[in-house]
Amino acid sequence: MITDRLDRYIARHVLGAILVVQVVLLGLDLVITYINDLGDIEGDYGAFQVFVYLLMRLPWRFYQYAPVGVLIGALIGLGTMASSNELTVMRAAGRSLTRILWGVMKPVLLVVVLLLLVAEYVSPRTEQFASAWRLEQVQGEGAVVTQRGGWQREGDSFYRFGAIRADDTVLDLTRYRFEGQQLREAVSAQRAVWQDDQWQLEEAAVTRFEEASTEVEHHDTLLWETELSPDQLGRLLREVESQAPSELWALSRYLRTQGQEASAPLLHFWQKLLLPLTLASLVLVAASFVFGPLRTVAAGTRVFYGVITGLSFKYLQDLLAPASTIFGFSPAWAVLAPMLICAVLGLYLLRRTG
Repeated sequence: MITDRLDRYIARHVLGAILVVQVVLLGLDLVITYINDLGDIEGDYGAFQVFVYLLMRLPWRFYQYAPVGVLIGALIGLGTMASSNELTVMRAAGRSLTRILWGVMKPVLLVVVLLLLVAEYVSPRTEQFASAWRLEQVQGEGAVVTQRGGWQREGDSFYRFGAIRADDTVLDLTRYRFEGQQLREAVSAQRAVWQDDQWQLEEAAVTRFEEASTEVEHHDTLLWETELSPDQLGRLLREVESQAPSELWALSRYLRTQGQEASAPLLHFWQKLLLPLTLASLVLVAASFVFGPLRTVAAGTRVFYGVITGLSFKYLQDLLAPASTIFGFSPAWAVLAPMLICAVLGLYLLRRTG
């Protein structure tokens, strides 16, 4: 009974500190981003609309700042208890360091569950809705959801997409079909509309390249034969980092079937899937700062070292991400390596407590 009460006491302090840190980080980010985005005001998109747009994006920001928030929150929560000698009393009463760490991990598990739900069901939808709402304010009704186009490959064809609208209408589509290294056909269309579970090209021009001639045909409507559904196309055109884990996995599988590089979606997939281990390793580092060699320094110094550690963790992952593509190792290692370094560092410093 006493053990359960102590676990709840530790969990309450740590969880409260994590929530306060998250609110502070989100508040600072909201103010700084709001001031920066005021320069994008145009049309009906005014200062109030900028604020509403940023509020819509809070779930994604909450997810982004979670690792740093958990690290600093655990540092402050444990540091406060250490400053009042509560941790010393607990250990003197026979409570092991492992048991105290388990009490810290309990609220982190709650945070993990919340973050996984946000990553899968909340932030992808709020990001899409926020982008659509902002562009409708700027451009009017029926605005383009994303202006991010680019090139994609499917079998022996290469596509260039201009953009995709909120109603799944693709704008400015061009398809190049090759036989070996020879260009055989080029199709350009003003738009592609999803109807009756298939794509219809509108205002399309088909150019066929023969050995001695070129033939051009114009069509008001033309069937677009492709395996791309609106959902798949949306995944291709949307920012990878804001997609749900299930979407990232589906996108990576599609890219692999087309013989394309899938390291970017796999990297973000593993980051989100391994989030529980990431937060656990950061909590170990936070605990090592409180119980380890830094236990005698001021609380502000420990928080400073915590911020440096959190930023180093993020930058190391950011550096390993392109390295996984260049050197050909699995993107999972780009996520696991910083995590293992934090865990080993935390365990090493905790062992030095004696």
